[in-house]
Amino acid sequence: MKINKQFYNIFWRWHFYAALFIAPLLITLTISGIGYLFYTNVENQIYDDLFFGNASTKSEGVTIDEAIENAENKYDGFDVTKIIVLEDEYNTRFTMTNAEGEQKYVFIDNNNQIIGSQNAATTFSNVMRGLHSSLFVGGTVVNYLVELAACWAIFLLISGVYMSFKGKVFKRQKGNKNKRQGHKKLHSITGTIIAIPMVILIFTGLPWSALMGNFIYSAAQSNPSIGIPELQQVPPTSEINEIPWATRKNEAPTSSDAHAHHNGMSGMSNMTDSGNMISVQRLMDKVDESQISKPYSIVYPMSEDGVYTVSKGSNTGVTGLDVSPYEEMTTYFDQYSGNLISKVSYEDYGILAKWFTWGIPLHEGHLFGWPNKIINLLVCLAFLTVIILGYKMWLDRKVKGKLSAPPKTPMGKSFVGFIFLLVILGIIMPLFGLSLILIALIELIIYVLHKNKPKITPI
Repeated sequence: MKINKQFYNIFWRWHFYAALFIAPLLITLTISGIGYLFYTNVENQIYDDLFFGNASTKSEGVTIDEAIENAENKYDGFDVTKIIVLEDEYNTRFTMTNAEGEQKYVFIDNNNQIIGSQNAATTFSNVMRGLHSSLFVGGTVVNYLVELAACWAIFLLISGVYMSFKGKVFKRQKGNKNKRQGHKKLHSITGTIIAIPMVILIFTGLPWSALMGNFIYSAAQSNPSIGIPELQQVPPTSEINEIPWATRKNEAPTSSDAHAHHNGMSGMSNMTDSGNMISVQRLMDKVDESQISKPYSIVYPMSEDGVYTVSKGSNTGVTGLDVSPYEEMTTYFDQYSGNLISKVSYEDYGILAKWFTWGIPLHEGHLFGWPNKIINLLVCLAFLTVIILGYKMWLDRKVKGKLSAPPKTPMGKSFVGFIFLLVILGIIMPLFGLSLILIALIELIIYVLHKNKPKITPI
């Protein structure tokens, strides 16, 4: 067998098995990704009353601090932890959290009257996000599984493009094509066209992944010149979705007048009753004075020396809250004086943080409006088509009762180049590399068991 043919068969066999095992997961991730792509459009329609409506009561307007108190009285056991101030057409949203960590979204109209609430876990955006990132199951193993599928999708795209060119799929063939050849040609052409856009989509989604995402973030933190600027801060005490990706794990500075607040705070209980803590309305005035325009989110301090965190992000996951990457910023205000302590903006990011500040909204489909959504949708639909055609090709050649996998290729010179490619991909995508080591161990065990298996001599 010629080396070129051997090389092709190696790719074909690995491409086949990889697709067979991870295609169902890739279909799930792609469909949920399409759902998340349009979550803002869907939520604007199905939550129209909460987003844009008014309270049924005709009572006079109240201050936002009174609205917070009313919400905490109405929803017993829940405390306001975040305030999302959107553009004028949208209503303001409170995020309320109880002792068990359950969240509720409460909306107030222009008079700061309560309109209604949502269970945070069942909103369309959070359902799509939960399915796309953790398959509703969550946990480290599932997060790794999702990341692993994304890594192997990269391999499928690379190996598919290689086989398309080596297999001369694009050359005009004489005679009539059979059904399998037609599926193969369409599978190859579509896969080649979307290969680069799909690789970009996958890599721009990896900052949220379990292993590679943490590695990227650690690299950005450890190297301020290319990543995130260093701040002398104390760790925040809550997970903040609305804070931009580039600063969401940064340590927040402390308020200067922590000693003035004598009531211990273990969470958010009665924080708005403190006589020392600045009111939310006064804070919002300070935000205006600092020339921070809507939309933005306000996150409460969670300790005596904590600060108000006011941020604008390009990848918030909240309908109506996203801004241009150039506008992204995270600011910290003293909880007692309301003075602006520090500010981190897009200009302060290193090249790595800037890249992902652009990349994540590109992945989510809102970097440049509707064209971004349409392009992402077309790429996702094309990817689903490639997967379906791949299954059709297999069924076209499958013999009943057999797996009909591509032929196994003996070890030879052709394996050197293939292994080199796997090593490169394993370095770029560590979880992919770990999975290759696991496959090698399984192959070794099978080889040893087969070698030591006693041969039965015929009588």
